[in-house]
Amino acid sequence: MVKRNAGARLVRSLMKAGTAQQKAAVKMVGSMLALPKSSVRKRPAKKAAVAGPRARTPPATPVAPGRWLAGHHLAGAQQMQYWLYLPQGEVPQEGRNHGWPLVLMLHGCQLTATQFAQGTRMNTVAEKKGYAVLYPQQSVTVHAQRCWRWFDRATQQGGGDVQPVAAILGKVLAQYPIDRRRIYVCGISAGAGLANILALNFPDLFAAVGLHSGPVFGAGHGTVGALGVMRHGGGLRTEPAIREVLARRANFPLMPAILFQGDADTVVHAVNQQQLVRQSLLLNGVPADTPVKVTRRGTRSGHEIRDYQVGSKVVLRVVRVDTLDHAWSGGDTMIAFHGKGPDASRMMLEFFGKHRR
Repeated sequence: MVKRNAGARLVRSLMKAGTAQQKAAVKMVGSMLALPKSSVRKRPAKKAAVAGPRARTPPATPVAPGRWLAGHHLAGAQQMQYWLYLPQGEVPQEGRNHGWPLVLMLHGCQLTATQFAQGTRMNTVAEKKGYAVLYPQQSVTVHAQRCWRWFDRATQQGGGDVQPVAAILGKVLAQYPIDRRRIYVCGISAGAGLANILALNFPDLFAAVGLHSGPVFGAGHGTVGALGVMRHGGGLRTEPAIREVLARRANFPLMPAILFQGDADTVVHAVNQQQLVRQSLLLNGVPADTPVKVTRRGTRSGHEIRDYQVGSKVVLRVVRVDTLDHAWSGGDTMIAFHGKGPDASRMMLEFFGKHRR
């Protein structure tokens, strides 16, 4: 592992190719989850369990006054597209460091990067707070439903889908002024699964993580296992998966997290958030019986916030949204996977802003 603030070298280490066996496993699992359209139409419930309803196509460019840039990355025969939002105004200066803080955003299954950008309205929030936002897009040639392969063992260990995403991040860090102490990663559903994997494998790079409707880490190795995690959580793998991470990395740094979950989510069930809480507390060395500050907002269709603190710092923020299904809270309801509720984009950036690497 490289030293803190050596983000470029860390990202390059992420780009090392996996073994031929890992690549073969990734290809096999991807093809198993790439359901044919005919079977999806006949069995919408199973399709929802894997990826949710089909997204409607929004305008190509999200509405925000900054620069909206498109690019692509080639990894062998595979090409991954990405979009980058840069806010207006001068590059911020802060002490010896300069540059925008950056949020790496990972979409869910059957969403494109531009749909995710418009649905979350993250660019608009980022413009107000002075953040850059990076949106990689899973290729349909890798997975027919654009799912990030969080369930793949190689990916969970830092290979697989981690590698092209890390390469794109490395390219952006090399080309644009980004504050290396303020890089964050978040996502929804399969994107949350991959965001968590990135944070757990490379904690020196990311200062905090945001997971919306995400699966618990370290279980679900294969198609059947992945569906089982989404419905029932990680079971007995919940804590051992994190202990393995800690065993591989001595002195694991603090990894603050904000977790969102809809109470009506039948795609990634709420048990996953409960187990993600246990994993986060274990990862950060916070006793399970630590006093929790609970804030309730709204009566009907409201939400609850639970804050776990280490000293004066909130290390874990857990948000449960009444009546929300498998959707980004406070998003554009015209885009699939985005629903009514508190503004998750604003709340995530406010949480991220209190943490630096």
